[in-house]
Amino acid sequence: MIRIQNIYYMLAYAFQVLSGQGYKNLATEDFENTGELMAAILIKGIGNQVKRGLGKEYIPRREILASLRGKIDLTESVKAQAINRCKMVCSYDDFSVNSYMNRIIKSTVQMLLKSDISKERKKALRKLMMFFGEVEPIDLHKVNWHFRYDRNNQTYRMLISICYLVAKGLLQSQTAGKTKLMDFLDEQRMHRLYEKFILEYYRREFPQLNANPSQIAWQLDDDVRDMLPTMQTDIMLEYGEKTLIIDAKYYSRTTQQQYGAHTLHSGNLYQIFTYVKNKAASMKDNQQNVSGLLLYAGTDEDIAPNQTYSMSGNRIGVETLDLNQDFSGIKAHLDRIVMDYFEIERTGM
Repeated sequence: MIRIQNIYYMLAYAFQVLSGQGYKNLATEDFENTGELMAAILIKGIGNQVKRGLGKEYIPRREILASLRGKIDLTESVKAQAINRCKMVCSYDDFSVNSYMNRIIKSTVQMLLKSDISKERKKALRKLMMFFGEVEPIDLHKVNWHFRYDRNNQTYRMLISICYLVAKGLLQSQTAGKTKLMDFLDEQRMHRLYEKFILEYYRREFPQLNANPSQIAWQLDDDVRDMLPTMQTDIMLEYGEKTLIIDAKYYSRTTQQQYGAHTLHSGNLYQIFTYVKNKAASMKDNQQNVSGLLLYAGTDEDIAPNQTYSMSGNRIGVETLDLNQDFSGIKAHLDRIVMDYFEIERTGM
């Protein structure tokens, strides 16, 4: 289990805009389900975007017009017999609020309006949709969610991310054309949020650390690198001569079971060991200053891995972060990890 309130805190670290004054009251509100939380965030976020002004982009259009606009398409004008009516087929770019991102937001809200959220939030969402009158809906199943953000659309980053969670967490039911809430927190999406939360937590609360999702180079005896996979870490923390590689794991089951015995996922352990040994080999005289940590999100299982191993001169830890406790306990656990490995304390806000 994970407290819905903690999902908000995790999102707030992943998207710093949620730490602003306009959103802080959400941290103290009790939500019955994640759909209610997502709706509340969208109400605040869309409202803020409306105040700034909805983003616009140039939309290519082709219409039969009585006056010239843009370029004349003679071939289409003849086919449409527009000339006989003293009109021409014109192609032009319209600077419109009917942008790709606005269409995603409108369609996501339309899905939420059919779901099991409170009447008050539905009313607030409908009121906001009055500003989206010129925006056309889009098929969310066909949306390309990979966007490139710049200073012109940066304010949409959090909104589109929340829309992604909502769109993937809602499913058309088989009866009455209604929409029902699914579990927003499936492993794939929750894993990404969990990983992003931990990285951004350390960036914000421990600015003295160098925290990044870094790549590790294979330490080879020759230059043969053909077909070797990229070693991409979730989180690498560096301070002075010390390095901690964290592999964040969010599974429904944190252990594997065989013949009644619980063991760590072998692939996870092999992976973190490989990361640590290659990073250590690259540091030559400081090899022992590289450590690794498998940080599992707590599940409903009775078993919660919590162990430290000394492997070929390096420290490999396995810990379980309970996401169903008060958020102060989550922060204390993350702080203790840094204190334990680096002997430094939190200095962030």
